Amino acid sequence: MIYKKSSEEIALMRKGGVILTDTLRRLEAALHPGVSTAELDAIAEESIEGAGARPSFKGYRGFPGSICSSPNEVIVHGIPSPDVILEDGDIVSLDVGVLFDGFHVDSAWTFPVGSVDPQTSELLKVTEQSLEAAITQCRPGNRLGDVGFAVEEVAKAAGYAIVREYVGHGVGRALHEEPQIPNYGPPGRREVLSPGMTLAIEPMVNAGSAGTVVLDDNWTVVTADGKRSAHFEHTVAITPEGHEVLTRRDPI
Repeated sequence: MIYKKSSEEIALMRKGGVILTDTLRRLEAALHPGVSTAELDAIAEESIEGAGARPSFKGYRGFPGSICSSPNEVIVHGIPSPDVILEDGDIVSLDVGVLFDGFHVDSAWTFPVGSVDPQTSELLKVTEQSLEAAITQCRPGNRLGDVGFAVEEVAKAAGYAIVREYVGHGVGRALHEEPQIPNYGPPGRREVLSPGMTLAIEPMVNAGSAGTVVLDDNWTVVTADGKRSAHFEHTVAITPEGHEVLTRRDPI
C-alpha cells in the first residue's frame, strides 16, 4: 500500500531535507585525499544529531554506520571504516538518511576526491543527469515506468549500464515504503503518480557491466567487473502542480 502524505507531513519532511542537505555540504567540505570513511561517518552523525534528528541508517537491519560510504567500484551500502582511506582520483557515494519528527528523507551524492580522470567525470555527470531526467517525469498522471525509463534512456545513450537488483522506493514514516522504483522502463506502466506520494529516486549507474556482487559482510555491493559505479538520489514529493525536491542541495 502506498502511503500518501498530507501537506503537514511533507512540511516535516522538508525540514528533514534541510538537515540532510546541510549534512551533505559538511561532508563535501571534509572530502580530501587522506580522509577515512569513518571520519566522514562521524561528521554526518554529529551534523544530524546536532540538528535534533537521527541518522536513519544507524542500526537499520543491523547496519553499523550513520551513512553509507561507497567508493569507486562499490555501488551501494558501503560500511564506513577507519581502514578505508580515500585517495586522490577516487570517487565516493555518500548516502544519507535523516529521521526528523517521525519522517525519513533519503539522498545520495557521488563526489570526486581531488582530481578525477575525464571518464570518471563523465560517469558522474551522466548519472546526475539521469536523476534529473527522472525527476522531470514526476508529476500527477505519469507512471512510475516513466520515471525509470527516463533514467535508462540517459544512461544507456552514454553507454553505461543500469543496476537492476537495487531500486528506489517510497519514503516517509518508514525508510523504505511502497512503491519500489526501478531505474528502467518500460514507460507508461506501473503505478500512477498522484499528489502526496513521496519517492526516493536513486539511479545506480555502472561504467562497465550491470552485474553486482555482495561482499561477505552481507552489506557492501560492488560491481562484478570491478569498474566504477555512481549513485545519485533525491527525495521527491508529488504535488498537484508537479513535484518538489525535498533534498535539493543547489539550484539546477
